[in-house]
Amino acid sequence: MDIFNTLYMGTPANQALDTPLTVEQRASMIEAATRKLAEFLEVLGIDHRGDPNTHDTPRRVARMYVNELLAGRFSPPPSITEFDSVETSDALIVTGPIELRSTCAHHLMPIYGTAIIGIVPADGRVIGLSKYDRVVNHFGQRFQMQEELTRQIGDFLVDETEPRGLAVRIRAVHMCKTHRGVLASRKSQMISSAYYGELKENVRLKEEFLQECHSLERDMDP
Repeated sequence: MDIFNTLYMGTPANQALDTPLTVEQRASMIEAATRKLAEFLEVLGIDHRGDPNTHDTPRRVARMYVNELLAGRFSPPPSITEFDSVETSDALIVTGPIELRSTCAHHLMPIYGTAIIGIVPADGRVIGLSKYDRVVNHFGQRFQMQEELTRQIGDFLVDETEPRGLAVRIRAVHMCKTHRGVLASRKSQMISSAYYGELKENVRLKEEFLQECHSLERDMDP
């Protein structure tokens, strides 16, 4: 059993490792993944040595998975810094659409779409809007199920910022559905939501959030 199986056996695909990878571990993982991907292509009868189109593909793919597609599994989450707003506000804030890119845990196919986040701040404490984008990107960089991804983003923001209310809505296309199986249209999308605090309990606030979501989503439709 290699070092990675020894250290990380049993860690779910969409969960972060207990300890982020060191530079040396990351390089070692890329080397090990390169060897396995080369073997995988050979099993499929693909020449990755003589064919210029696939030459060095195993290494490129290994780097892509370790450094990009799974960066949220191997790296720490973004730091969250709160600051006081000029005027204390308990009004609903909605930010989005935030570009979302992830990878389906079932078929390792891309998931792409948008996230919209609603926040009712506590005591006028807010965070920079770009932090929401960074959080969505971080949790998207794992093998995911959309429902769990939605909840992970919400749980993290609630734990870190303790707002009075929070909502996360993800609308995404799954290429495991559009590029295989039923070969669905890209218009076939999945919507998932998670609600917390006042945005879960207050019907008026939830309706306001959904109205803002529909407006933002309508504007981005072709």
